[in-house]
Amino acid sequence: MEEGACLRPEAGRPDQAPRGEEGAAESDGWEDLEFRAEAPAQEAEAQADAEDCRPRRAQRAGADTRGTAAAWAGSRAPLLRRELGRLAKRRADEELAIQKAREELRACCRRMDLIAKEQESVAAETAVEREAHNVAAVGRLQAASRRLATELQNERDLQSKIRAVLRESESALWHMEIREGQLEAEWKSAGEEVEAARERQQAQAAEQLRREEAAERKAERNRLLRARKALHLQRENGLRHQKLLDDARKNHRAAVKFLKASLGRVREREQEQEAQTREHLRRRMDAVLALKTSITANRETLRKFQAWGQAKAELAEQRTQAEKQAILAQGGDAFKHLFHQQRRQELEAQNRAFEEEQRLRKQEIVSRILKELAEKSRRRRLRPPAAAAVRPTLRDKTWDYIADLSEGRDPGTPCCLVDDSALRPDPSHLVQSISSESVQGLPGSASCEEDTLAEPEIPGLWDKDHELHQMPKEDVDQKPVGGTKMDKDILARTMERLRSGIIRRQVVSGREFKGCPFNSKPKVIHFKDFDVGKVYKKKMTLINTTYTINYCKLEGVDEHLRDFIHIHFDPPGPMSAGMSCEVLVTFKPMINKDLEGSISFLAQTGRFAVPLKCSTKQCSLSLDKELIDFGSHVVGETASRVITLTNTGGLGTRFKFLPASEPCDMDSTPSIVRLSSVFTYDDKSFYDKVASSISELQLEGTPSQWDVVSLREQLLGQREHGERRPTELEGVATAIFSSEEQTEILLGEVTEGEIGPFTSIKVPITFSPVTPGDIQANFKVTFKNRLCPTLHFRAVGVAMDVPVWVPRPNVDLKICMYDRLYQDSILVHTRSKVALRLKFEVCKELRGHMELLPETGYIQALSSCSVQLKFLPRLSLPEDAGKYFDKDSRVLEAPMTIRVADQVRPVEFTVHAVVTTSDLELRPSEVDFSHCTIYEAIRTSVSLHNHSLLPQAFGFVGLPKCVDIQPNDGFGTIMPLETLELSVIFQPAKAKEYSFELICKSEINRRFKLTCRAVGVHPPLELSHYQIKFAATALYDTSVATLYVINTHLSMNSLTHSVPRIGSGDTCPVGPTSFEFLLPPGSPVTISPSVGTVLPGKRCLVQVAFRPVLPNEVIRQRAFQAMSKEGEVKLFRKEVPTPKKDPRRQSLSVQRAQHRDRLFRASTSLALEMQKQDLKFSYEYQVAQATLARSFPGKFEKFVVPCVVASGDIQDRKGMEPLSFSPHNTLYLELWCPAVAPSVVVTSDKGKTVSSFGDIAVGHRGVKKVSIQNVTSEDLAVDFSVLNPNGPFVLLNPVSKLPAGQTHVLVLSFSPRESMLAQETLDVITKRGTLSLTLSGTGVASMITCSIEGDVLHMGYVTARESVSSAFQLQNCSSLPIKFSMQLDSLSSSRREDRQQLPQFLTSSAQRTDVVGTQNHSGQSVFSVAPVEGVLDPGAAQDFTVTFSPDHESLYFSDLLQVVLFEKKVSRQILLKGAAREHMMFVEGGDPLDVPVESLTGIPASDPEHREETEEPKSILVTLDYIQLDTDTPAPPATRELLVGCIRTTQLSPKKTVEFSLESVASLQHRGFTIEPPRGVVERGQTKTISISWVPPADFDPDHPLQVSALLQLRGDVKETYKVFFVAQVLTGP
Repeated sequence: MEEGACLRPEAGRPDQAPRGEEGAAESDGWEDLEFRAEAPAQEAEAQADAEDCRPRRAQRAGADTRGTAAAWAGSRAPLLRRELGRLAKRRADEELAIQKAREELRACCRRMDLIAKEQESVAAETAVEREAHNVAAVGRLQAASRRLATELQNERDLQSKIRAVLRESESALWHMEIREGQLEAEWKSAGEEVEAARERQQAQAAEQLRREEAAERKAERNRLLRARKALHLQRENGLRHQKLLDDARKNHRAAVKFLKASLGRVREREQEQEAQTREHLRRRMDAVLALKTSITANRETLRKFQAWGQAKAELAEQRTQAEKQAILAQGGDAFKHLFHQQRRQELEAQNRAFEEEQRLRKQEIVSRILKELAEKSRRRRLRPPAAAAVRPTLRDKTWDYIADLSEGRDPGTPCCLVDDSALRPDPSHLVQSISSESVQGLPGSASCEEDTLAEPEIPGLWDKDHELHQMPKEDVDQKPVGGTKMDKDILARTMERLRSGIIRRQVVSGREFKGCPFNSKPKVIHFKDFDVGKVYKKKMTLINTTYTINYCKLEGVDEHLRDFIHIHFDPPGPMSAGMSCEVLVTFKPMINKDLEGSISFLAQTGRFAVPLKCSTKQCSLSLDKELIDFGSHVVGETASRVITLTNTGGLGTRFKFLPASEPCDMDSTPSIVRLSSVFTYDDKSFYDKVASSISELQLEGTPSQWDVVSLREQLLGQREHGERRPTELEGVATAIFSSEEQTEILLGEVTEGEIGPFTSIKVPITFSPVTPGDIQANFKVTFKNRLCPTLHFRAVGVAMDVPVWVPRPNVDLKICMYDRLYQDSILVHTRSKVALRLKFEVCKELRGHMELLPETGYIQALSSCSVQLKFLPRLSLPEDAGKYFDKDSRVLEAPMTIRVADQVRPVEFTVHAVVTTSDLELRPSEVDFSHCTIYEAIRTSVSLHNHSLLPQAFGFVGLPKCVDIQPNDGFGTIMPLETLELSVIFQPAKAKEYSFELICKSEINRRFKLTCRAVGVHPPLELSHYQIKFAATALYDTSVATLYVINTHLSMNSLTHSVPRIGSGDTCPVGPTSFEFLLPPGSPVTISPSVGTVLPGKRCLVQVAFRPVLPNEVIRQRAFQAMSKEGEVKLFRKEVPTPKKDPRRQSLSVQRAQHRDRLFRASTSLALEMQKQDLKFSYEYQVAQATLARSFPGKFEKFVVPCVVASGDIQDRKGMEPLSFSPHNTLYLELWCPAVAPSVVVTSDKGKTVSSFGDIAVGHRGVKKVSIQNVTSEDLAVDFSVLNPNGPFVLLNPVSKLPAGQTHVLVLSFSPRESMLAQETLDVITKRGTLSLTLSGTGVASMITCSIEGDVLHMGYVTARESVSSAFQLQNCSSLPIKFSMQLDSLSSSRREDRQQLPQFLTSSAQRTDVVGTQNHSGQSVFSVAPVEGVLDPGAAQDFTVTFSPDHESLYFSDLLQVVLFEKKVSRQILLKGAAREHMMFVEGGDPLDVPVESLTGIPASDPEHREETEEPKSILVTLDYIQLDTDTPAPPATRELLVGCIRTTQLSPKKTVEFSLESVASLQHRGFTIEPPRGVVERGQTKTISISWVPPADFDPDHPLQVSALLQLRGDVKETYKVFFVAQVLTGP
């Protein structure tokens, strides 16, 4: 068969492995066919008849035998296939190994032949050299001969090993071929068996197919029957659904009609409000324009007054100077006279101000009295006759008063009343209209004066007819009912943002996180070199980089990637900072195209995306170098270099190397511009530009067409700047572009071929110079793939004809120091092919300082040698060097000579160096620290100068423990000719005399000494701190620090511890020791106590306070200047022009006036001197102090306070006699005192920093405003301390930045949650200081009590369309007035949404009824309460009446009454319940059988006459559970109750009572039931209970509950019949 033939592999062919794989695929197909055939065979055997049992068994036995054989053959085939595949792979490996071994054997033979030839040539050379008696050459050749013999022996050993390995590989190959033949025979037989099994399976499958078709036809008939039945049911459901739709349309039409009417009313109200808003806006605009005009006029007037004041001030100054000169000329006291005159003017000004103030106060008192009278009369006239009229609020009164004043009417005259709800707020909004300070007070505490004295900033702004600001109707378009399109777009975007997730800022420890919340590893998911149809997977790790817990949610990938990318991501939930999670990205490409996009995630702090990139297989070709430098070569030699072409992509292509000027059909890039069209001028600069441009283009690669065109335009544009030299330019162009004439640099043999993916090709480049000079050649690499750009590279080389040369003709040793050795290596090259002898010479002047080693040497052929240059400059170099050394610049130029044997011209080079000294100088050379205590350090300055031209590293080494050198601990680098100031700090460890030397070493180990002396002192007292650094303290603020004065002197034994002494003097006595701090005069520092005595072993606490203040004299001078200017201005305004008089009389009058002024000024000056002490408490003084404090620039002072120490107690001194003390025992305290201006001040409430909220009701809020101002000249970042998050105080409007000079009003709220006295501190923190605000308030609980016990008020049964009332009482038990309001849930705004929910009996089994139950059909609330709102005074009580008015029959009337305090707090909830019947009787009890929700469609009432005939008896279910826990003890009977009642009604009825009777009582008793009473009469307004008990009879079956029914008849105004179902059962457990 053909398939069998295909399965047989051919021996000896290299493609056995692929055929083996195909065979494996076919074998797998056979296995699948066998598996598919077995299942139908088993089904056929299961469905066989019982008559053909034996034949079927025989057939099954045969089939089992054949199936077993086929299964064995099928399982054997894949094993054979795999074995053949492994043998083919091993044979290919062995063939490859044999081929490699043979290649190595041939290479070994070639090496042996080459070694043999080299041995022959070496032997010949040895004979020649031996004849020439060249011992060195003979030794070298003998060593080479021995090396060649060793290599030949190694090659022979290697040859024998390779041959042995080759024989073993060939033997293994033969064995594998034999095994392949055996396996091929077995594979053929297995294939024949599998084919026979396939034919049998096909026959069995045909039989099975016939049976399945019959079963399918039967199933189709059943399906048609089911479809007909489903169609019939669908028609019935359609009719029922159509009926429901018709009912819904009717209800919808009624609802639409009602909605249209409601919307019409709403639009009318909106139009009225809009008209009022336009009028209000017009008035506001007029008022603003008037204000603007007034401000402009006031500015002009103020400017005129300022100019006038300046002129008057200058005139007064001139007059003052003239008077002063006149008084001085007369020999008087000018200053005294002027001071008295100024003081007199100030007294007059004060008198005038006092009189003006008194007049204004009188006017104010009169106006207040008139306003009160007017307000009372207005209140009497406007008081409505009805008690239900709305009482005007305080704000309404103020608006009316301001409107009267602004319109020019008398406040007492009556005004027209405007009966409009918009102008008269509802009493429910009374709390909103009263300020936050007056809401919490007692009623009537605010006087009428405070109610009516408020005035607007702009007249007319507080008129009653002014509403809130709204845009006029003519300025904006009328908005549709659903909002404009922009509103809808904004709403859609907002909803989308809310749905996608809530993004919140993350702030931890005051730092807000910004940036990407998660980092991904890898940062970019890149699927490289993919194949269409395959599946690729990559894992990505997301790491939480935020400050705290974050969440991560996958949003998806870009739209164009959803068909190829699948993301598997399990949200990890909350992730801590630094935690990570994994994301699996699966990529299944369907198209061969590059794809880019991103994977979007949503974190709690924002969205982020991870880039995704999918790239197809591409060619990525590159050269390892773009420039091949052959270096310098002698003409006639050949050098070779290799350039590597690498393909890092997954796609191969064909390449070709060729010169850059040679065209190629594979080159898709445009050729370079022709020379004839570019080069037309031959200017030298033009040539340079051409060459540089072309070289840059060649280095960058093949230029694009636009680059060439731009180059052409650039070159042609430079025509006018050069002369024409066509001959030279052609030569230049030929040298640059023509690579055909460049035969020195050529490509190797391999110039083109195929390069596969991820491979590299090496191409040789040869250099054979012909003529000396620089040689350059440009090449390019083109590719068959059009997407691969052409690569360019160039090769350069230098051809030289000089045999020996020095690459560095100038050797620069830089800057050198004397007596230091410097070395350098001089490299000498040769082009000669023979060894040359060289001699190195140094000029005789420098032979004592410079040396070349070796002096004589040989340089081998075509090699280089190195000569060692040693330079050790001596101090005698300037005299020895002579002309080679410049003493001014210290530059040395030393010529060096290299003499080559057989060469007349020597090789010269020059050595350059700058020689300098290495001296360092310390000034002064000796330092005396004098006396110093062990608790302090003395600092002195020492200068270090560098005389060298080089920077030198230095360091003070071996320093004593008591000495420190700064900066950098005495180590550093000093620059050339630089002088450094060093601080030497001496701090003795004990009392003695010190004498030591400080050694400074340079980097070259030179030593410089500094001699020091000092005396160490140990005082008898010590301080706990010797330096205090105060924080930046604002003016008039205080910073306090504490320290201790300690007396540690307890013993005179100097052997056990250090004792107080001066140097090596006597020890101080043990005993009380006194101290005294000597503060500098006028310092802002106080020390308490400044004088004291410390006993041995004790310490004394000392407080140091720093309080910066402004100098008193500065404040007085500023206040005096302000008072002087104010007095002059007032005097100038008071002066009036006088008529002209006779010149003589005028001069006389002027003289008299001047004399009087002198006397007055002298008197006022004396009075001012006497009252200078009182100026401190004046208003001008405080203003000047505040002004100077705000403009205070800041000040830093450092004080050193000495503390003298003396032995003895300060109380023992006689009188004022000072204690004897030594100046050497003095302690010093250093104080750093920075003073700054206050950055933030309180400007409200006269600068008080304590805000009291008073008494506030619990659950309510009181608001206070505090104004703070930034008095600095820069913007301040403001931060606030954290108030207690569980406390009652809240800062409502914190600000993060306070601009310079601006004022911010802080709004603080106090919301107590319980009765408490609260106090907290709010710190306003800036970088310049902290302002502390103290907040205090008292929380008073608003407590009320209700007379209803429990939370349910049941109104009982009422006849439909009648009403019943019930009363309860609320009492205020708190000390605050409480504003209350009564709210019903049935009238709430959320009632419509609640009605859209499912009924309570469907969602909860525990609660059957909703809070808001059945309501009236008329739309009016079934429950009502009065009064609705009001105010409860402290301790007062209020009665409330609840009325129940049903309009139809229902048992489930209910509503929720909420008592709301202050319009926000729900104090109590009362559930109102009631039931209504059409008739006067009712029955209550039993198990519920109906739902507590009425249908949306009303049930029409039948004819009352035929009601009794058509009405069916109502059902009552009574379930009795008899619980029997113990069979020996009788259990109590199961009992239930029914309640029969008669409703008290106002309707006329023939019967005043209700009679009831229960039938079949005897039958019930027989079943174990006991009814008491079975019949009776119920009076109006009364109820009667029917008790039902049950004990199981003797014949009762516990497994079957007892079910009995009886009729209960009620006779009142009508007859009602109830069918009572009794269900009794016995339970053995609760």
